[in-house]
Amino acid sequence: MDLAPPELKVYLFRHQMRTLFTILFLLTANLLMGQLTYETLYVDYDSAWTYKNMKLIPIRAKGSGNYPEQVLTLKKAMEQGLVTLSERGSASTENVHWVRINNRSDKPIFISSGEIVLGGRQDRMLSKDTILVPNGKDQYIPAMCVEENRWSDKEKKFTYHGYSNSRLRRVMDQSGNQVLIWKEVYAQLDSSKIKNPTLAYGALRNDKKNATTHLDYLNYFTSKIDSTILGVICVAGDKISGTDIFAAPNLFKDAASSILAGYIEDAIVQKPEVEVKDDEIKKFIDLVLIDEPSQKNYCAKNGKLFRYKGKVFHLTAYPEK
Repeated sequence: MDLAPPELKVYLFRHQMRTLFTILFLLTANLLMGQLTYETLYVDYDSAWTYKNMKLIPIRAKGSGNYPEQVLTLKKAMEQGLVTLSERGSASTENVHWVRINNRSDKPIFISSGEIVLGGRQDRMLSKDTILVPNGKDQYIPAMCVEENRWSDKEKKFTYHGYSNSRLRRVMDQSGNQVLIWKEVYAQLDSSKIKNPTLAYGALRNDKKNATTHLDYLNYFTSKIDSTILGVICVAGDKISGTDIFAAPNLFKDAASSILAGYIEDAIVQKPEVEVKDDEIKKFIDLVLIDEPSQKNYCAKNGKLFRYKGKVFHLTAYPEK
């Protein structure tokens, strides 16, 4: 026999319903955190920034919040001395496609395909998105050479050089072919009229006539990044360079200057004015963000998706050729 007063029954019912709604909300929020589509994002065309011939359109989250686990970028880890990069060995044939990395911090480190490290026995472009766990042990990350005519007897200290430009990243992400990467590096050096004895990709950004211009672009755009942005679409002259989107604003903010460095290289060699309309940009980004199945198919051919713990951590996409 139920002797509970009606008021208590109502209270218990409402409490149970609130608990149920809370559980459903958390489950839904957790599910949506794994998505980088229009369901959770919006492209803020009205807040686009233009400097000279480069335009950035911010992509913002519809909700708020940071990535729950603190993940370091490779740049930050190297700047803080929390990670050590070195050659795996001295023979080029066996070791050119690897870099040895030791994460000495207590946090995971995100490594993106397309990130450049200069030095060692030869400059490299890291070729696989990876989360480097903090186990204090040597781990080996696949890499591609971006300096064809050097394999030094003496190993130099590796230094961080940011992300490569979208033209080189596209070749690496879509082919993973060393010969095609060398051809692209040579073509970029040749078109920029940069002479370099080792055909080093790093010479593009370090060239004196480009260095000051590059810094001006970087200072302008990095000053615009705020805590609501997960990614950007970049337009350089009359071309869409691509888009990079992260799972949370804190992740993008930490990686922004490195990613923008590559996009700026695209702008420096393109036409002097932005000539791409928003309608054309929307056609491109719709293919990326409309839904998860379309996104997966598009990025498989024209970019990449990196998942961490079952959720999309970093998305890169380029326009179809």
